[in-house]
Amino acid sequence: MKKSRTVAHPVVVESPRHLPLVNLLVDARTELFELAVRSGLKVLESMLEEDRTAVCGPRYAHLAERRASRAGTVRSEVVLGGRKVAVRRPRVRADGQEVPLPTFQAMADVDPLDRRVVEQMLVGVATRRYARSLEPVPATLTSRGTSKSAVSRRFVAKTAAQLTAWQTASLEEFDLVGLLIDGVHIGEHCLIVALGIAADGQKHALGLWDGSTENARVCQDLLANLQGRGLRTDRSLLVILDGSKALRKAVRTIFGEAALVQRCQVHKMRNVLEYLSDRDRPWAQAILRRAYQATEVKTAQRRLVDLARRLETEYPSAAESVREGLDETLTVLTLKLSPRLRRSLATTNAAESLISRTRLVKRNVKRWRGGQMMLRWMAAGILEAVKGFRRLKGYADMPTLVNGLRARDRQLGLVAPEGDRQVA
Repeated sequence: MKKSRTVAHPVVVESPRHLPLVNLLVDARTELFELAVRSGLKVLESMLEEDRTAVCGPRYAHLAERRASRAGTVRSEVVLGGRKVAVRRPRVRADGQEVPLPTFQAMADVDPLDRRVVEQMLVGVATRRYARSLEPVPATLTSRGTSKSAVSRRFVAKTAAQLTAWQTASLEEFDLVGLLIDGVHIGEHCLIVALGIAADGQKHALGLWDGSTENARVCQDLLANLQGRGLRTDRSLLVILDGSKALRKAVRTIFGEAALVQRCQVHKMRNVLEYLSDRDRPWAQAILRRAYQATEVKTAQRRLVDLARRLETEYPSAAESVREGLDETLTVLTLKLSPRLRRSLATTNAAESLISRTRLVKRNVKRWRGGQMMLRWMAAGILEAVKGFRRLKGYADMPTLVNGLRARDRQLGLVAPEGDRQVA
């Protein structure tokens, strides 16, 4: 007898299915945002109707003292998520004229849209990609204002207004005791930046000027602008410069004896070391640092004079650079400040730090179209950087600086109003 064969079929075990959770989450997020937008617009409609009711009174009510009446709706736009969105606006008329609704005026204000455009540009979003940087809105909504040309127009208008407002703002409210001036080259232009130090250690971006080079005329125009806006030139002011002769001449012209000039020690060290070979730079740099870290003026002068004498034979240009403006590199030592504050005021690092923050802002600019465009972008970058300003390092010793400057006023016979008293 033949035995029947039983063929065993392999059991097919289905692999577990992996749901596209990422896509589901993205879709859920989009739908949630669209729901929030639709709900927000419903709330807006209710608020607009409440405004109309407050002006016209309840619908269908007979009010003898009624002064305004409903006039249907009209297609309008409000700013939402960085774009303009079409809505139906309730209308109210009184004495033959349109009556504005407060809620709609607040929502239709274009300034929030302008601010959004500027913020997006400053963080590196290109104009052609602006629309992609925004959250999506329901397809049923009609929107505009996100095209490359519209974004560009808004950015230009907003930054131009910012620049004008900044360059004309009064400085009388700032009790400035320090002024840092530094320049940055962009293409064939040189932009001069002024940074003020108040008596409480707060830093204030004061102005920006444009020229082909860092010449005396440009610098003088900047300082004259600051003077015209309220910067006092009748009392001592610590002016920290990078060593430019043009800047020094302009400061002397505008401030006269009131300017107590401090030459940037970092720039001076850099200039001296550029004359030396790689072999001789380390020991010369060490001497310069010891001189600038000294607590007594005579000690620092002796070390610098000795360095110049050692360099005289082999590097006469370096020796001359050490001697040039030697006393002005040690001005802060004469004020008897704390080491921390003295280091902060011995260089233009604070102004250079401000300028360096603008590089991130203007990195997306492929081609500069004139000085006005440079000024707008630099001003926008500086005003953005100002938001993160902190007080000067060592600000707790600012009263010592103020008292030293006021003592200098009395010594030189400069005008000192009754309010310019010593700070405790």
